[in-house]
Amino acid sequence: MVRAMFPGTFDPIHYGHMDIAERAARLFDEVVIAVYDKPLKNLLFSPEERIDLVKQTFKDHNKIKIVGYSSLTVNMAHELNAQVIVRGLRVFSDFEFEFRMALANHRLAPDIEIVSFITNEEHTFLSSTTVREIAALDGNVSSMVPPHVEAALKRRMTSLNESQRPAGSPRD
Repeated sequence: MVRAMFPGTFDPIHYGHMDIAERAARLFDEVVIAVYDKPLKNLLFSPEERIDLVKQTFKDHNKIKIVGYSSLTVNMAHELNAQVIVRGLRVFSDFEFEFRMALANHRLAPDIEIVSFITNEEHTFLSSTTVREIAALDGNVSSMVPPHVEAALKRRMTSLNESQRPAGSPRD
């Protein structure tokens, strides 16, 4: 059995992530989406919320499992007995970053292969950052994320807007 690990922060998961995971599931016996909980960036959702959103997204995919992790990615891959780490490439700048990361991971764990999927053309613009920025400005993200993620984004943005609004100010 060939198990692949698809690591990321998934803050939030979007259709580009889903495309990569589903395509990987066609090639590998099992795909474990590993939601990283300690990135060096600010997150909109907690690790538990992100894991839950990813679980809801793939609840009907029996070849896709979801776990959280906070260790070095290759160490988690070993813990999962994954032979492959899956990554997605959207644009050329992704390639440079992923190439360096693949070389570092290969140095740390030469027994784990890195497989990069080139995104479908319709998702090349899509990133979690883009989704968060559009949602923060009350834009329509329905073509970018599944409905349950869109609803979670609306709830989060509403709560952030209310907590950041000065006391007594009228709602626009």
